[in-house]
Amino acid sequence: MTTKRPGLLSRLRPDWYLILIVLMGAAATILPARGAAADGLGWVTKVAIGVVFFLHGARLSREAVIRGLVHWRLHLVILAATFAAFPLITLGLAAAPAWITPPELAAGLILVGCLPSTIQSSIAFVGVARGNVPAAVAAASASNILGVFITPLLVGALLHAEGSMSPTAIWSIILQILVPFVAGQALRPWIGEWVSRHAKALGKLDRGTILLVVYVAFSEAVVEGVWSRLGALDLVRLLLLCGALLTAVLGLTVLAARTLGFSKEDEIAIVFCGSKKSLASGAPMAAALFTPAVAGVAMIPLMVFHQMQLMACAAIAQRYAERPDSPGESG
Repeated sequence: MTTKRPGLLSRLRPDWYLILIVLMGAAATILPARGAAADGLGWVTKVAIGVVFFLHGARLSREAVIRGLVHWRLHLVILAATFAAFPLITLGLAAAPAWITPPELAAGLILVGCLPSTIQSSIAFVGVARGNVPAAVAAASASNILGVFITPLLVGALLHAEGSMSPTAIWSIILQILVPFVAGQALRPWIGEWVSRHAKALGKLDRGTILLVVYVAFSEAVVEGVWSRLGALDLVRLLLLCGALLTAVLGLTVLAARTLGFSKEDEIAIVFCGSKKSLASGAPMAAALFTPAVAGVAMIPLMVFHQMQLMACAAIAQRYAERPDSPGESG
C-alpha cells in the first residue's frame, strides 16, 4: 500500500520562528536598546551564547558521526560543498561591484557561506524525499561539530584578507565558541541523557537566545544608522544574490552526486545536507564573530537565505518523493 505523502503546499507553510526573528529586528528598529540597557543585554547575550554552544556540544552524538564515517565518500562531498564551494561562491559574491552586492552585506554573505549545515530540517527533508536518512544524520552532525572549529577560522581568514578582523580577535572568538562546546562534548557521557530528556525545554532556551541575539545586534546596528545605509533596492539585490547562491549550490551538489555515481538515496542526502545553512548556529556565531553593529547587518543575508532554502528544499523534497519506487524500496 502506498502511503500518502504531504502535499507541496503543506511543506510551504510559513516559518513562524523566522517571523518572530524578523519581529525582533522590527522591535529593535522601533525601540533599540541603548546605554546601560544595551551593555547589560550584551553581557547576558555573551553568557547565553556560551550556554548555547555548551548545549550543542552535549547534544551532538559522536557515535552517530563515527558510524557514518564508513560512508566517507558521501561525507567528503557534503563537507566540500559546505566548507569549500559555499565559501568560495560567497567570497566571489562579496567581491562583486557595489551595484551588484551592497558592501554593507558582504560580511553577512561570507558568514552564510562558512556556516555548517542544518540538522533537524536537513534530516526531515531527506526523510520526506525518501533518501539515506542515517547518512544525513551522520553528515549533519559532523558538519555542526566541525563547524564549531572551521567556521570561525574561515570567516576570520576571509575577512582578515580584507582587513576586517585581526588575528587576536580571531583567536579570542575561537576560544569563546570552542571552550563551551568542548566542555559540552566532554560532559556528554554524564549529562547527555538529561539533555535528551529535556530537549523540548532546552530547545526553547536555544530559540530564546537567538531572539535575544537578534534584538541586541539589531539594536546596535540601528543606533549606528544601518537603515540609512541600506534601502529597499539593497534588499531586492540580496534576494537575487541568495537565490543565485542557492541555485548554484543545489546544482553543484546534484552534479557532484551524479558524476561520482552515488545512488539516488545518497544523492538526496548530499543535496539537502550540502546546500543548507544553519540559522541556529549562525545567529550566535554572528554575535560572537562581529561587533554588535556589524552582527545585526550580517544576520540579514542569513535570515533571507534560511527562508529561501526551506521553501526551495520543500519543493525539491516533494519532487524526489514522487519518483517511482526503486528495487528494495517500499512505498
